Amino acid sequence: MSRAAGSTKISRVVDDGSVFDGGQRNLWQDAARRFRKNWLAVAGLAVVVLFLLLALIGPHIAPYDFLEQNIMKAFQGASAEHFLGTDDLGRDVFSRMLHGARTAALVAFFTTIISLIIGVLVGTWSGIHGGRTDQFLMWISDLIQAMPGLLLVILINTTLRRPIVNWFDSLYEQTKNPFYLNTLWLDYVLVFSALALIGWPGLARLVRGQVLSINEEDYVLAARALGASEAHIMLRHVIPNALGPLIVAVTAGMGGAVLLEASLSFLGIGIQPPNASWGSMLEEGRRYWQIFPHLMLIPAVTIGLVQVAFVFLGDGLNDALDPRRNS
Repeated sequence: MSRAAGSTKISRVVDDGSVFDGGQRNLWQDAARRFRKNWLAVAGLAVVVLFLLLALIGPHIAPYDFLEQNIMKAFQGASAEHFLGTDDLGRDVFSRMLHGARTAALVAFFTTIISLIIGVLVGTWSGIHGGRTDQFLMWISDLIQAMPGLLLVILINTTLRRPIVNWFDSLYEQTKNPFYLNTLWLDYVLVFSALALIGWPGLARLVRGQVLSINEEDYVLAARALGASEAHIMLRHVIPNALGPLIVAVTAGMGGAVLLEASLSFLGIGIQPPNASWGSMLEEGRRYWQIFPHLMLIPAVTIGLVQVAFVFLGDGLNDALDPRRNS
């Protein structure tokens, strides 16, 4: 090891026997190198990137309108005209899959973001203040986690949707504003809210554990002794040092959100037609699976592939960001 120009030069022998002569050790560079060695994680990242790319541009490159029906072309197999065939109403399955990718990505992104914001705020506040505040917030977290997640989401959706729709109908009668007739966005709002409700407690507990650990570090004690505010300590020291575990948890949470949204739509209480959803496509294909199995197989395989990709990506990030692993 040699020191020059104020930086630490590190020379060591890596796994292939060659000598690595890098600059100053960097946690993120080491994590990226470890991540690249995990081919399952790299494959998972490739599938996730493809999924997000299709969600972004898919509806713009879809060969047909995902709502366009042609009964004369119902139940067609894969062809040059329809890459993945058509469904019972003659709609192009490929176009519907592309629009379903956008629905899945929107649910995964917004659900995870809402859960992350709530979880970080609650976990940080609980860990810093402790005492009765910590007990109360963790009691709420335990209460939500004790309930079966899918059943809780179903309860929220089925309980709130009808009263809100009735309320909008009454508002339309009073105002004649056509806005109140369109409740398609309500499916998204209810799904976002319900999935975020069951998602934030796990993140809050993770952040709280990180806060309790980081709070005992010398640099945090020194910052507090110098008069730094709790907000400064939280934003400057606590949250940045908790990013590693949070990235892993967020990745796993996005995969779980995709699966839960598909489950809700399959049960008929999630994203409903005419909005496109892989779960609703799976439910529609179930009626004809013995005769036309591709209608059920295509969305089922896609959902499983995306879910497994997020799992592989999360495991790879967990291994790569763990500083205790040998380089």
